[in-house]
Amino acid sequence: MNSIQIIGRCITRAHNRSLLKSIPALPGKFYSSSAIVDPPDDPGFTIPRPKSRENEPLEQRKARLLYQSRKRGMLENDLLLSTFVAKYLEQFTVEQINDYDRLINGPSNDWDIYYWATDIKPTPKEYNHDVMDLLKLHCKNIHKESRLRQPDLS
Repeated sequence: MNSIQIIGRCITRAHNRSLLKSIPALPGKFYSSSAIVDPPDDPGFTIPRPKSRENEPLEQRKARLLYQSRKRGMLENDLLLSTFVAKYLEQFTVEQINDYDRLINGPSNDWDIYYWATDIKPTPKEYNHDVMDLLKLHCKNIHKESRLRQPDLS
């Protein structure tokens, strides 16, 4: 390291220390006790249902489910569902594909899917089928497979 780099680091550190001194102490709470946590009980408020795709060709449906399994909006489900679909989707029967489609597009909250798959919460009857059982088994990762990233698209 040359002398210019050393001088630059010293100036940067001194500048950062002066910035930290100018920040007021943060309060112990980072929330407001009067904040509304749940949405208001508005009877006109509904969560839109996914559009019906009755005549969707099977290969297009598989491609859609593959995409939807990879783009969930939360990393936990992205990793869990993308590795699950990469492993099982091509082997699924049409009935299993229907069940999986309803599973990932039915609940309005992705955390529900995660909690059901990890057995944190009981699975509702309409989602308790062989695909969910397979997902729960996949979630246990009994073969200790690395699932730190989504599988490559082929």
